[in-house]
Amino acid sequence: MIRTLAQPLAGRRTVITGAASGIGAAIARACSEAGARLVLCDRNGEALSGVAEHCRTLGAEVHECVADVGTRAGAQAGVDLCIERLGGIDILVNNAGMLTQARCVDLTQEMWDDMLRVDLTSVFIASQRALPFMLEQQWGRIINVASQLGIKGGAELTHYAAAKAGVIGFTKSLALEVSKDNVLVNAIAPGPITTRLVEGLSQDWKAAKAKELPLGRFGLAEEVAPIAVLLASEPGGNLFVGQTLGPNSGDVMP
Repeated sequence: MIRTLAQPLAGRRTVITGAASGIGAAIARACSEAGARLVLCDRNGEALSGVAEHCRTLGAEVHECVADVGTRAGAQAGVDLCIERLGGIDILVNNAGMLTQARCVDLTQEMWDDMLRVDLTSVFIASQRALPFMLEQQWGRIINVASQLGIKGGAELTHYAAAKAGVIGFTKSLALEVSKDNVLVNAIAPGPITTRLVEGLSQDWKAAKAKELPLGRFGLAEEVAPIAVLLASEPGGNLFVGQTLGPNSGDVMP
């Protein structure tokens, strides 16, 4: 398969979770333009079909996987479908997640458990499912979508920040295990991005947050997606090992 600057992911077998909207949908479109063969996963089948069809108009081969990553079967379903339909897997983008808001004192055990199950445990399950195939072929890219709140924390978002900090720690640790086998694991930790998830937060929180940002605005999903393509590509992504890239409007400056 010939890969070019215009299509650095030509032929790469790619799974993207949470692909029906927001950052996941933007990454799906960017990977389509970069030449990837796609398995797109989300629990919202109707919205997923719309994104998949758009990607097909961009020239991509697309397979749809309606699944809930909050279950073990759902978290590994995309990888399983990729192996079944495309014969293996090259790139895994763990993007699916949820976001709720509450003070720690008001959090229920159910809210805490749901957050970690969807935003953290699913990353482990999908990655573990993909790893044997990547290790055998001595090539793979795992890209985990975290959050800058996993670095700096966030009031009324203790459960979310804890889950995303876990994603970052998981990313670094897994990278240490598998980079010698040319399986590169990295994270993207966006700041506030204008997506359906963020729209669910209170107006007061969003207004206060925007004022804190050096750039003075929230980002767009289309401004995050090219980072996933970079990390997945060669030679662009070849030296990124256990890194956390931060398209965050200046909210965190490591």
